Amino acid sequence: MEKVRDIVGLYLSPPERALVLCVDEKSQIQALDRTQPVLPMLPGMPERRTHDYKRHGTTSLFAALDVATGTVIGKCYRRHRAREFLDFLKVIDRNVPDELDVHLVMDNYATHKTAGVKAWLARRPHWHVHFTPTSASWINQVERWFAELTRKQLQRGVHRSTLQLEADIRAFIDSHNQQPRPFRWTKSADDILAAVKRFCLRVEQNLCHEL
Repeated sequence: MEKVRDIVGLYLSPPERALVLCVDEKSQIQALDRTQPVLPMLPGMPERRTHDYKRHGTTSLFAALDVATGTVIGKCYRRHRAREFLDFLKVIDRNVPDELDVHLVMDNYATHKTAGVKAWLARRPHWHVHFTPTSASWINQVERWFAELTRKQLQRGVHRSTLQLEADIRAFIDSHNQQPRPFRWTKSADDILAAVKRFCLRVEQNLCHEL
C-alpha cells in the first residue's frame, strides 16, 4: 500500500525541479523472419501471416520514460545483467540536467539491487529510487509504452538479424520523441486500493460459495 501511494503520488503530484522516470527492460525481443510475407488487411479480409518463422537472435531494450513529457531514453543490449543496467543508468545520467533531482520508478528485479548499482546510486544523492509493489508492473508507465512498441513496430515486423531489429527499435524511439505525448494517469491511490479490495472480497466470496 505504501508503494502504491508513493508512486501514484509521483504521477499525480510530481515534485518541483525534478524528473520522474519510469525505468524497465523489455528482455528477449526476438528477431523473427516470417517464412512468407505478411499480407495487409483488405476490405472484408483480415491480416494474414504465417504461423511459422525463423529466429535470428534476441536483444533486450532498456528504457526510461519521462512521465512529464513522454520522451523515452532507450538502449539495446545483447545481454540482460546488472552490468548492462548500470551502463544504462549512466546513459540516463548523461541525458538529464545535473541541477534536477531524478526519481526512478522501477521493479524489484535482482539486477536493479546489486551492490554495484547501489554504490553508484549512493554517490548521487539527488537520485531517488521508488520500487513498485511485487507483481504490479502495470503501475510502471513505461510498460504501457512497451505495449505501443510491440503493437506498432514488433508485432508485424520482419527482421533477419538482431542488428536490423535494434535499428528498427532505435528508429521507433526517435520517431516517438519527435512528437512525444505523456500518458495521463487518472486513478488515485485510494481508487486503486479500493478496486483491489473489491476484487479480493469477490474472490473470497466465490471461494466460499464453491466450498
